[in-house]
Amino acid sequence: MRPSGPKRSQNTLLIVIAILVLYTVVATYRHHVTKDRPHLILSSELDGTLDNPTIVQVQGDPVIRGSSNSGDHHHHHHHHHHHHKKQGVALQDSMEFNQDAPQQKHVLVPYPMPPKVSSRKANAAFVMLVRERDLHSARQTVREIEDRFNRNYEYPYVFLNEIPFTETFERTMRSASKAQMTFGTIPKDHWSYPSWISQEQAKRARHKMREVIYGWSESYRHMCRYQSGFFFQHEALLPFDYYWRLEPDVKYSCDIDFDPFLYMQDNNKKYGFTISLKEYEETIPTLWNTTKDFMKKYPQLLAEDNLLSFISEDNGETYNGCHFWSNFEIADARWLRGEGYSKYFEHLDEAGGFFYERWGDAPVHSIAAALMLRKDEVHFFREIGYYHVPFFNCPADPELQAKCHCDPARNMNREYQSCTNHFLNIVGGKPQTYPENLDE
Repeated sequence: MRPSGPKRSQNTLLIVIAILVLYTVVATYRHHVTKDRPHLILSSELDGTLDNPTIVQVQGDPVIRGSSNSGDHHHHHHHHHHHHKKQGVALQDSMEFNQDAPQQKHVLVPYPMPPKVSSRKANAAFVMLVRERDLHSARQTVREIEDRFNRNYEYPYVFLNEIPFTETFERTMRSASKAQMTFGTIPKDHWSYPSWISQEQAKRARHKMREVIYGWSESYRHMCRYQSGFFFQHEALLPFDYYWRLEPDVKYSCDIDFDPFLYMQDNNKKYGFTISLKEYEETIPTLWNTTKDFMKKYPQLLAEDNLLSFISEDNGETYNGCHFWSNFEIADARWLRGEGYSKYFEHLDEAGGFFYERWGDAPVHSIAAALMLRKDEVHFFREIGYYHVPFFNCPADPELQAKCHCDPARNMNREYQSCTNHFLNIVGGKPQTYPENLDE
């Protein structure tokens, strides 16, 4: 028989009281056990590394003891930051420790939040030449750029292809960003042989150059010609003053917490790069002679205080192969649409080297910039960590390193084929320096 009325509610009351008593006993016991035990704080973030989290023991009031010796070179040489002390203090301010709240014992130092975004924006867009088959690596690039920079700015994207994009491609790309996206098709006459080119001769040239990187490729040549002379005239890109060129499958290894477009605009820069290197001479045998003809023909188009010494060590007699790597570039499209650059491209196009040799768009842009821009109109973005197989730029300055994940010891710009320090010597920028112990 079930107990009825008052009897039943008495039983319930007893059970409730028993539970409360038990809870109090357990809570008191835990309080005594944990009271004298040091709190554990995971300080991996203090060291800026997640490879080797160290536990910092803190008695009573938590004080963060990150290795505040930022000159500690032998310990994880590419992770010395200036943020340790600062972050420790910030952590104390931001988190009140409750002795009885076990879930707060493990604390990860919060990432320093980027500054509030300025409402000022440049008239600018990202541009990517991309094939359907590169959908996922292209989307990865957009995600990288969004996470590192554009989620705060929402600059639009322009995607270009010589054949129209499928609906699937557009839908998948749109899901990667809130920013506006335009998908353009390249006009036929920008991706085909001009009337004066002999396709027979072009074919022989490709066969002869099959050992050279992309030497055999026909589409690569159309691409280089397009990137040299036409992309900035595409109707989707015409409304914009500045462009930032993206490629599928690149890594941006640093937070970009300033606006490179506004930097270009405010400082009157026309061309910005992160990596510079020497071109394969086999791809451009006659490019420099063709360029010298152009200089004789149009001396008035050359800038006074230009960067000729960046691309030639003998005052223009020969080309040293130095160029800015164009798969990352931030530039003023109005310069490329202007008279000087247009005449230079036409001159090169008529010479036929895009098809009879394998002129790349990087040396073409770079030579044009070096001859027709002033030194102070070309900018090296040392803060932008960038990786595209097989080279990368990684800032070596410790205060920049804090916002990055990359190893300055493997920085492309230290390598013998890099021209970046050569550039910095000419423009009077401080050369890139590296901690001495990187080569050990």
